[in-house]
Amino acid sequence: MENEHLRDKITIEDDEGNVEDYNVEALFDMEENSYALLRSHEETLLMRIEENEDEQYLVGITDPVERDSILDAYQIAVDANPAETNGQDHHH
Repeated sequence: MENEHLRDKITIEDDEGNVEDYNVEALFDMEENSYALLRSHEETLLMRIEENEDEQYLVGITDPVERDSILDAYQIAVDANPAETNGQDHHH
């Protein structure tokens, strides 16, 4: 049995106590920070990975300008590296 996909899931509880499972779409570094791009059925989240001693935790990015600029840069990087798209040929 392959359990590889299990580590690509993360469960997040929001302020109201709702729990949602997200798939980890991507992990990437930008401007000295590490980010995780998470996708659920409902939405896509961008979280910053903070490290405190030995622990890693995710911090939501609330500033839409910061979030959009990171997502734009990530999208440009993905477009520049078509090998990342699971081996499928995408013709524009």
